[in-house]
Amino acid sequence: MKNNNPAFVFFGTAEFSIAVLNELKDAGFIPSLIVTSEDKPQGRKLVITSPPVKKWGEQHDTMVIQPKTLKKNLPPEIINPPANRWDFFIIAAYGKILPSSILDLPKHGTLNVHPSLLPKLRGASPIQAAILKDERQTGVTIMLVDEEVDHGPIIAQAEVTIEDWPPKAHTLRDLLAHVGGELLAETIPLWLNGNITPEKQDESKATYIDKIKKEDGLIDLNDDPYENFKKIQAFDIWPGAYFFTLRRGKKIRVKIADAEFKDKKLTITRVIPEGKKEMSYQDFLRG
Repeated sequence: MKNNNPAFVFFGTAEFSIAVLNELKDAGFIPSLIVTSEDKPQGRKLVITSPPVKKWGEQHDTMVIQPKTLKKNLPPEIINPPANRWDFFIIAAYGKILPSSILDLPKHGTLNVHPSLLPKLRGASPIQAAILKDERQTGVTIMLVDEEVDHGPIIAQAEVTIEDWPPKAHTLRDLLAHVGGELLAETIPLWLNGNITPEKQDESKATYIDKIKKEDGLIDLNDDPYENFKKIQAFDIWPGAYFFTLRRGKKIRVKIADAEFKDKKLTITRVIPEGKKEMSYQDFLRG
């Protein structure tokens, strides 16, 4: 690689971003600046909590900024890069769309780590969608970002086959994040040296996914057992699969913490009843 110390900005927020950052660090790539989302209240007590990427930046002595918006009044930390110009930007589960005023800043463009084999599963929840749609052959894509969602040309891809299917979403997320981080680290030197020709996505094969809503986690225990199992696995991070039942004349919400699917039969094993701690499903049924 011509530049042994490329100057780049990392845009990320969630746990997926952390695995990508760790793979980059192990390969010798440390961002000069991290852009992440704002601290937000979390949990029942609404404790103000920093996003995981902010904590990573603090632990690795990397400058972190948390702009509310990037649509106007661009942060000076982004406008004034070291060595006069950024080499490239990286996006990995940032959660916000970057305007062209930012995408056009780096010399070698903005790369995104997307956890699907584009053009399949474009959108905000490709990991959950892969499970829900039974996409057993999935993977990660490194793409050059343009102004359309997950539309830019492909730089690199890696396929991943999951033997124990369907996995829980957090398991698939962690696997794809590590694979994506490794692929990105391998791709950066080739990309900076001009050894990769971007490949335009085949629009005829593009599929799109909707953003997950809290009510998507509601399941009917009388529905198809395998479809319910996929929902339980897909929604384990958020919002969680749940059902409503009557307990002592009161309608309560019961979150499914764990389940098994064998011989075409769904067996719920662990639940979290509304206002209670996690327990076995059999104990819940016994009251």
